[in-house]
Amino acid sequence: MAIVSLRSQRITVYDADGWIMRAAVSRGQAGRETPAGVFSVIQKDAEHHSNLYDDAYMPHMQRLTWSGIALHGGLLPGHPASHGCIRLPYDFAAHLFDLTKLGMRVIVAPSDVAPVSIAHPALFEPRPDARDAAAARVSEAEEAAKKADQARLAALTASRELAQATMPLRRMRNLKLIEEQRLASAERSITSADSIEAKEAAEAAKANSKAKIAELDAQLAPAEAELQPKINALATARKAVIAAEAARVEAEEVAHALARAPEPVSVLVSRKTQRLYVRQAFEPVFDTPITIRDPDLPIGTHVFTALERGGGKGDMQWSVVSLVGSNVGMTETQGTTYKAPDAPANETDLSSAKGALDRVIIPEDAVDRITQQVSPRSSLIISDEGPSPETGHSTEFVIVMSDEPQGGLAHRRRGSDIGVRHGSRRDRFYWRSPFGNSYSSW
Repeated sequence: MAIVSLRSQRITVYDADGWIMRAAVSRGQAGRETPAGVFSVIQKDAEHHSNLYDDAYMPHMQRLTWSGIALHGGLLPGHPASHGCIRLPYDFAAHLFDLTKLGMRVIVAPSDVAPVSIAHPALFEPRPDARDAAAARVSEAEEAAKKADQARLAALTASRELAQATMPLRRMRNLKLIEEQRLASAERSITSADSIEAKEAAEAAKANSKAKIAELDAQLAPAEAELQPKINALATARKAVIAAEAARVEAEEVAHALARAPEPVSVLVSRKTQRLYVRQAFEPVFDTPITIRDPDLPIGTHVFTALERGGGKGDMQWSVVSLVGSNVGMTETQGTTYKAPDAPANETDLSSAKGALDRVIIPEDAVDRITQQVSPRSSLIISDEGPSPETGHSTEFVIVMSDEPQGGLAHRRRGSDIGVRHGSRRDRFYWRSPFGNSYSSW
């Protein structure tokens, strides 16, 4: 997660254990303000050039909206100077670019905020049987594969048995066909005979062929009756192969889907629309009406994020960033080169986040669907705002705070590119070392 403080003009990047990178930034100038709200990285381009601002070079661009708000390397004059983007020190932008993935949450806050731990019964917990279900699906896929192999073997065996049983029957049919040809020849000889002796010989040949045909017919009837079950068995075996193969493919697809690392689920609860929205892998999943107690009272904007399960018990840990109040857990001033001990959570904001959870009533069927999908990095956003028009194809939820300046968005048409003007810069930044010491990399 990255949090940009517009007031302090600073970006801080967090992992599950705390902040790891921090640097000064330059936000949008007056009239082209960087919008405050909730975003995520939806595109990355290491060698980006603007088609909106004279082909301006924007290295290590990480797009937040398709209309053109982005993080990117740029010159930092020490005051708001961009056209709405968030300029980063060049080296910092390059290092951040290497660390991030599409979908990383970026919160642009009016003031200084930070994630704090939170526990609440309304926060989603993964179904305890999820892993068992995945294991069961894998077992089902393996069993389906065995059944498909067995069905193919049974069909092959039935085909061989039918082929063996058909051989004597085929010989008898060939013999009958030969005798029928001889009978026809004898009948023609009788008609064309020019002597009594020739006619008698043809009559004898005719009688002989009729007798052999009758004998073969007597043998063919029971042989064909005996063969029919084998024909039916082969047809049944072939149908079984088709069904077993279809079951195998379906079981393997489900097993593979469950075996893959689950894509995080994003849930938005909007007081404005009184609806819950779910997106996964940048696409909508479903939405449904919800109830918010005291719907006319503001609820704020709160971003809850699921962390790795703790304690080996399958419990999900959560953090929250509340875009209400200020100076939550941030004790450093811009430009300092140390990391002070983490400040205690602002109890007012934590209470506000819990109060927001208390006010939301989600239908049980929606909760059940979400808990089947929830995983680390999943999120729940509760906000007074509805989804921004920037929310769409190949985006996470975009939430823009309507009571904050949005000049950087107002000057962009949907689908336009991002731009920047150049000035002076400060490119030193700091992050937490694995050994607990802060140090400068460049």
